[in-house]
Amino acid sequence: MPDVDDTAEVETQQLLEAVRRIQQRVRARYPAGETAAGKILLADLMPLLHARDAAESKVAAIGAVNPRPPGLLNTAIQVAKRILARLLAWHVREQIEFNRGLIECVNRALEAFNELNRAVAALDGEMATLTEEARQLRDVRLHWHEWRQGWEQKLTANEIHYLRGLADLHAGLEQRLGALEAGFRHRVNQLEETQQRRLSEAERRFLDLAERQHAEFAAALAHTGREWSALAARTASEIERRFAGDLERSRLEYERIIHQELRLVRQRLALSAPGGAAPAPAPAPSAPHFDRMRFAGRFRGSEEYVRQSQRAYIERFRGCRNVLDLGCGRGEFLELMAEAGIPARGVDCSEEFVALVRSKGLAVERADLFDYMAALADGSLDGLFCAHLIEHLPPERLPRLIELAAAKLCRDGVIAIETPNPECLAALAAHFWVDPTHVRPVPASLLVFYLEESGFGRIEVRPLSPAVDSFPALAELPDAFRSAFFGGLDYAVLARRL
Repeated sequence: MPDVDDTAEVETQQLLEAVRRIQQRVRARYPAGETAAGKILLADLMPLLHARDAAESKVAAIGAVNPRPPGLLNTAIQVAKRILARLLAWHVREQIEFNRGLIECVNRALEAFNELNRAVAALDGEMATLTEEARQLRDVRLHWHEWRQGWEQKLTANEIHYLRGLADLHAGLEQRLGALEAGFRHRVNQLEETQQRRLSEAERRFLDLAERQHAEFAAALAHTGREWSALAARTASEIERRFAGDLERSRLEYERIIHQELRLVRQRLALSAPGGAAPAPAPAPSAPHFDRMRFAGRFRGSEEYVRQSQRAYIERFRGCRNVLDLGCGRGEFLELMAEAGIPARGVDCSEEFVALVRSKGLAVERADLFDYMAALADGSLDGLFCAHLIEHLPPERLPRLIELAAAKLCRDGVIAIETPNPECLAALAAHFWVDPTHVRPVPASLLVFYLEESGFGRIEVRPLSPAVDSFPALAELPDAFRSAFFGGLDYAVLARRL
């Protein structure tokens, strides 16, 4: 008997353990009661679950025949019940389907409630976390408020201390300045008194010396006055006439000698320039014969002035490797290119200018500009500069020069042309016709048209040398009128080969 009881007890324990595990799975699937945080009470779905199970058992029993004890009568009754159930099946079919649909609806509602309980439980956990973070933020806000009050108190105390110190320093400075001013005035008074004494003594000595010299001069003049007066009367007019004539002849002779010396110096520089023999003579120019170097110095300006005005072109030609200066003149632009480390050479038809530029150690050739440009390879240049040249050309030659420039410049090559501005009345009245070699002024719009026709783009027109700087009286004119008729004496056109 003890063995049977022990076995029954073990089976009972196993059965209880199985029931407990089933209950845990059911509770996990259908949570009820309070959430993990203990703040929200969840709906209890167990009564609904038990009701569903009872309804399912009743639905399953519809149409079934109740079992009866064995026996002939009972067997006959069971057979009759089965036949009757089959005959009535068509009548209860819809009720059975309705009951099953209702059970399915209850199951879906039960699952929805279950999901809602799980969502509420998760939301309660998040709310607990947010509550903790809110509490921490409240603590931080309280600490910040306390710290801010302390900081404001310290700031107020520091401001008071700083203002007091500043007031003390200001008072000390005022006192020190007062003492310095008093000492300075005292020193100035002493120096004035000392200087006054010295001036008085020096004045007295000077007056004594002047009186003595005047007495001596009066005595000498009285001794020789009569003889000097007679001599002066006879020779004064003659001496004055001879002196004026000698002065005029000396001035003319001096200017002639200086001019001859400058010409000899330029010729010697041309003969001693590097590169061997002197260049082959160019065709005789049709322009008037005069000293171009002296003419440029008087009417073009000094070399330093020209270099300063052309210095703005350095950045425009930065990065070029083969720049040509047409009509380079005295070589101011070539000097700027050499200072900036930009390879450049010039060409000019004047022997004097070529010799001067070569004496500076710069690359230059004497040749006709059109012949020289025509001999260059197409696209061999990446920069072309031309200052105060196109106004010397006949009007029909200017388009040819622009065409040659477009042919010899590579793609994106830079061209800069500078010339007098015919739209400025002051330039036409006071500057342009001074040069007898000027043929015709070139308007900026015409030059831009020629450049566009030859394939240039990104064209810019910049006024140069404001006329108001040379003629201050123009400042009295209205701004709009002065800008329209008395703008820049010169202008520059900048473009790039497309």
